[in-house]
Amino acid sequence: MRVNWNYIKLSFLAIAIVGLYGFADFRSKNKKVVDVSIKFLGDNNLYLTETSVNKLLIQNYGTVKNRTKEELVLNTIEEVVLSNDMVKNAQVYLTVNGELITKIVQRKPIGRVEGVSKFYLDDLGERMPLSKNHSARVPIITGKITGKSLEDAYTILNYINEDDFLRKNVIGIHIEEEGKYQLKFRLENFVVNLGGVDNLNEKFKNFMAFYAKAVKDNSLEDYAVVSLEFDNQVVCTKI
Repeated sequence: MRVNWNYIKLSFLAIAIVGLYGFADFRSKNKKVVDVSIKFLGDNNLYLTETSVNKLLIQNYGTVKNRTKEELVLNTIEEVVLSNDMVKNAQVYLTVNGELITKIVQRKPIGRVEGVSKFYLDDLGERMPLSKNHSARVPIITGKITGKSLEDAYTILNYINEDDFLRKNVIGIHIEEEGKYQLKFRLENFVVNLGGVDNLNEKFKNFMAFYAKAVKDNSLEDYAVVSLEFDNQVVCTKI
């Protein structure tokens, strides 16, 4: 019987490849974590520290350094990191060199509620706890805090943050009641009665026209209240 050496060679080659793959897989699974790196992405990295993330991992998952890849469950580590109220998004992965990297995007506060409960309102309109590490310089929200009034405050803050002048100068939103909102400016003594959140573009367009004229006339200090509540007009109350 004639021996087909080609089949034999292919069989040995297949066995060798499977063996090498299995050996490589065994080494990969048993490779230990040699370093842990925490990276904060973006420019909003003031409310959470690397130390606090490491502490969170140790308390809820245990030490990850010197553990093998097979022992790690990356999805679980991500869930642990995401459980922190300051974290908006997180990605955890292991490099071929054995470095466990955690990339974190922190939440961004756009307003601070000062009431019976104190908390931030973030850029998604969700409640965000205050941080022990940093106090955000954002408009203060006071008055009658309800679910609806916070939704409206979020709408106002989003509009303010889209305008360079308003973002730099509005320091407070006071809620008199649902549908009646008042703005406080950084350098001016008057308050702005905004009314509701309807027609914000028209209201602020009218306000900016008033403000430019009042600056030109040097009359800003003459006013106590500037009202934008009425359609297509600015009504001012002098001191």
